[in-house]
Amino acid sequence: MNTPENEPARPTGPRPSVFLERQSYRRRRLADAARMLPFVGAGLICIPLLWPDPGPENSGVPLSSAILYIFTCWAALIVFSLLFGFAARRMSSSERSAAESEQWPR
Repeated sequence: MNTPENEPARPTGPRPSVFLERQSYRRRRLADAARMLPFVGAGLICIPLLWPDPGPENSGVPLSSAILYIFTCWAALIVFSLLFGFAARRMSSSERSAAESEQWPR
């Protein structure tokens, strides 16, 4: 029989996390999304190639609508890349300030 004296000591305190820290996980997902942005943009810009040509017998998409769509996608990609840049800068500054705060004893 196991007695309390023969049992191994159980560790006390918080159990270490198996997962990544929340900030590093978010930073990696943000970087993954930023890496996918050119491919998403290329896919969006290629969509007008699939539209039917305007012709006398069918009512296709006019060229002016396709150009407007392409420039709208282009502007949206610029806005999204700016948002990713601001978010990355904010995350790096918050990590830097957190690292400086850990230097001082509490």
